[in-house]
Amino acid sequence: MLSAGRLAPDLLMRAPEAVALLGDGDGGLKPRSRTHLEQEMLAAVRRADNAVQGVTAARGVRRRELFRTSAADIVGSYGTESQPAEADQGALVDLVGGAVSDLTAATLAGTLRAVVREGWGDTLPTRFAIIGMGRFGGHELGYGSDADVLFVHEPRDGVDEQEAAEAANKVVAEMRRLLQIPSADPPLLIDADLRPEGKSGPLVRTLTSYEAYYRRWSLVWERHALLRAEHVAGDEELGRRFTELIDPLRYPADGLGDEAAREIRRLKARMESERLPRGADPKLHAKLGPGGLSDVEWTVQLIQLRHAAREPGLRTTRTREALSAACAAGLISSEDAAVLDEAWVLATRVRNAVMLVKGRAGDTFPTAPRELGAVGRYLGYGPGHAGDMLDAYRRTARRARGWWRSCSMAGREVLPGPPCGF
Repeated sequence: MLSAGRLAPDLLMRAPEAVALLGDGDGGLKPRSRTHLEQEMLAAVRRADNAVQGVTAARGVRRRELFRTSAADIVGSYGTESQPAEADQGALVDLVGGAVSDLTAATLAGTLRAVVREGWGDTLPTRFAIIGMGRFGGHELGYGSDADVLFVHEPRDGVDEQEAAEAANKVVAEMRRLLQIPSADPPLLIDADLRPEGKSGPLVRTLTSYEAYYRRWSLVWERHALLRAEHVAGDEELGRRFTELIDPLRYPADGLGDEAAREIRRLKARMESERLPRGADPKLHAKLGPGGLSDVEWTVQLIQLRHAAREPGLRTTRTREALSAACAAGLISSEDAAVLDEAWVLATRVRNAVMLVKGRAGDTFPTAPRELGAVGRYLGYGPGHAGDMLDAYRRTARRARGWWRSCSMAGREVLPGPPCGF
């Protein structure tokens, strides 16, 4: 584990007591449930004298659990003398994505409780909920991912709207500050750029404000982004009502029109043009390159926008689950679903490998030979086979790229094929 890269050793050096997890058999590396994590963090907050101490304790739990997940990922990828490497790479991707997403949700819940407790006692003057977006809402976070969120609140009975809004904004500002205070624990960055009107829009809105905005002004990209929206922390009833509000937008009864599909194609092309790093090889960029994460995810999301109103199985925030549902509904053949799933799993594992090896997030293969070899080892390639790894990645991505082109241009996806079994 220590030879795999920088992330796991760095986490262990900051919390050496976590080494005990490695001696606890299979149970020591099994990710803990979100409920268990949240209970531990809330208990730590209750014991703390103030919000800073409470969030520090929650971040310590997060550090330990990131180590647990990274160790489980490494052992599953490399194997041991007594247990061979995990054959189902998709299972490892799901393990990491689910564990890190649950951990992030629990950390936000603990931080929210600490902030409210210190500033307002037991009751905030407004109901407050956090909605996970993007890979967070999809249960697909990586080790170095930010938390993409929306904030929604609703004034309690008898509370002035301005007072409620001020309280909600103070909560958000303090949560962000506490989760980024420099310390031995990794920071958790909160990103709310997917909110209505983007960076220029209000950071926090009432449920009524969201309803008015989405009814009159919502753009294609905003409806598209809502496909991954899921309540992750705060008031559950308010989170449920927000989900009910956005369901008709993200699962439109009349599907997706041609103009909206063209707009999505334009947005994706613009994103790739503006965000691909200068000098990077696009064919090896796991997120924005041909056949990378965005190709697969946007393909699946186009299918959801077109058909989710009629196919309940497509109403999920998770990419692989939606892809399986599309296959089961006959919207994509088993062979093509397998191609997309393989590409998505591989691209996700590349990003996880880069973080494990380098200790910082990245979307493309390292150039340093030693780091590239470590990524290859994680992906199952022996010494001297880095070139084979890169060739295999290009082939897998090239097959997936063709499906984005055909899906984005077509009005329907139904293709013949055998039953799903990928």
